Amino acid sequence: MNILWFFPTAGDGHYLGTTEGSRTSDIHYLKQIAHGLDYLGYDGALLPTGSNCEDSWVIASALASVTNRLKFLIALRPGVMSPTLSARMASTFDQMSNGRLMLNIVTGGNPVEQATYGNYLSHDKRYELTDEFLTIWRDVMEGKKVDYKGEHVDVTGAYIPSPPVQKPYPPLYFGGSSPAGKKVGAKHADVYLLWGEPPAVIKTKIDEMKEKAANEGRNIRFGIRLHVIVRESEDEAWESADKLIKHVNDDTIKAFQDKFASFDSTAQKTQSSLHSGTKDRGALEIAPNLWAGIGLAREGAGTALVGSPEIVANRLKEYKELGIDTFILSGYPHLEEAYTFAELVFPHIQKERSKR
Repeated sequence: MNILWFFPTAGDGHYLGTTEGSRTSDIHYLKQIAHGLDYLGYDGALLPTGSNCEDSWVIASALASVTNRLKFLIALRPGVMSPTLSARMASTFDQMSNGRLMLNIVTGGNPVEQATYGNYLSHDKRYELTDEFLTIWRDVMEGKKVDYKGEHVDVTGAYIPSPPVQKPYPPLYFGGSSPAGKKVGAKHADVYLLWGEPPAVIKTKIDEMKEKAANEGRNIRFGIRLHVIVRESEDEAWESADKLIKHVNDDTIKAFQDKFASFDSTAQKTQSSLHSGTKDRGALEIAPNLWAGIGLAREGAGTALVGSPEIVANRLKEYKELGIDTFILSGYPHLEEAYTFAELVFPHIQKERSKR
């Protein structure tokens, strides 16, 4: 069981849907989080990417120099970045951090944001480009000199001057829920990522991707992205969940749903469908202790595990039994909640993390 946390590079706070209680994610704050994660024993942390986030490569480079063990899950952006330049960046970071790089392949699910980068490809064409990008990237990282002419990417004599520490290259994390995305994930991903849904749904998706990967002659691992709200008692945890969205109103919910309507991301559409558009706790608990309230006022992963340390640990173990071995977690505010989760839950999953 690998436990990763999250760097809030677009800002942090005590509540969703409001600036009240907000916190700027400057380098001093991010260093506090990085020091905490390194000290507490988290395996790594995800740096998000997007138009509202600071650049993940620059921030990770700064944080790698003030940590010792923590790994960094950083985005590769096909269609935004060159595969050759991306390979050189990845190899250099892996060398300078002594093998602490993981890579998150982000094809993009918001056409408006993609246009700001000059990428006007349709949804499925973006995945075709991603396939070409990763084909070149993987060969270059393995030390090959690459000539490639595809529909979307064309390189001649592509290479990197020195190899990464991790062989054959830092692990590739990938999440794509559409047929086009699953095809690319089965072919290239080392870890296929899912957003939090009920265990039965997750099992179906894992079984499907195992079969697709096997058809490519590959085995893949699985990860899940979840928020967590853990308190000493279950009642306290649910009170904290309600408090987190106390400033979210109907106008806030509508504004987020209107924004998501323009996305062509299958995963985002799924997350948006998990809640009823209301703050009613009964409607938002879509499986035992799995709460969809965060998706009311947040893009991306919108579900949280809510409960006591024992309950949350057991829910994590349930996902592990389905085949999930990597958990990318977060909570608001991220500094305090990283400590709360580690202090309350780590003792209950010590056996599952015995490799540490």
